[in-house]
Amino acid sequence: MPNAYLSIGTNIGNRQENLENALKSLNQTENIKITHVSSVYETDPVGFEDQDAFLNIAVALETTLDQETLLQTGLNIETELGRVRLIRWGPRLIDIDLLLYDDIKQQSPTLELPHPRMTERAFVMIPLQEIAPDVVAPLLQKEVLQDQGIHKTKIKLEW
Repeated sequence: MPNAYLSIGTNIGNRQENLENALKSLNQTENIKITHVSSVYETDPVGFEDQDAFLNIAVALETTLDQETLLQTGLNIETELGRVRLIRWGPRLIDIDLLLYDDIKQQSPTLELPHPRMTERAFVMIPLQEIAPDVVAPLLQKEVLQDQGIHKTKIKLEW
């Protein structure tokens, strides 16, 4: 079964509950089995900085869905949970990004794999390294990520 890795983040409302709801929705989706969830990290916003801090996690899963369907599933969950897209890199109730899908490299109008900016973002790479160090090791640029305002929290998610 193919392995995929997601990044999930939130900075609006009850952030812990938002992450838990996203995990529950993924876990209840047919053909998706969550295998690992990282610790919760609180991170400074990137891009549009005039907004609240994010909570971010990385998720490893097994799926029989193809990568395009998995991407659409994440987008559907975002919509179901109430995400409204107003400002690029702006505040969001929930954000589910497909980072990696097996070893597939893809560039299409709807999906780019691996995610094109993942290696530049501590809020993606540090949680991902926690759950998939062998996958991340060749990609990680520690010197770029160190000063990006990321802090591991003690939040325990229930899903």
